[in-house]
Amino acid sequence: MEKVKKYWWNGELIFEGEYLNDEKNGKGKEYRNNKLIFEGEYLNGKRNGKGKEYKYDELRFEGEYLNGLRNGKGKEYNKEGEIRFEGEYLNGERNGKGKEYD
Repeated sequence: MEKVKKYWWNGELIFEGEYLNDEKNGKGKEYRNNKLIFEGEYLNGKRNGKGKEYKYDELRFEGEYLNGLRNGKGKEYNKEGEIRFEGEYLNGERNGKGKEYD
């Protein structure tokens, strides 16, 4: 059975989410400097499935992850919230298939 846990470091929340056998498994949220930096799905302690990355409280990426890296379809956003790139990723990098917006 999965349990929701919160982990703190030096008085700051760094993760809250579901755990199984002491590893992140299920839905969770990562924080840095009290700001949300990632929310999504985890498997065996790594980002796996759908997720969203944030920078300064602004959505910067949403898409698919595998073994902790961007993998599959995704969208990158600029700080104004406009799509910057929409396409496919492999092992954390754009794989050449997609559209870049100006």
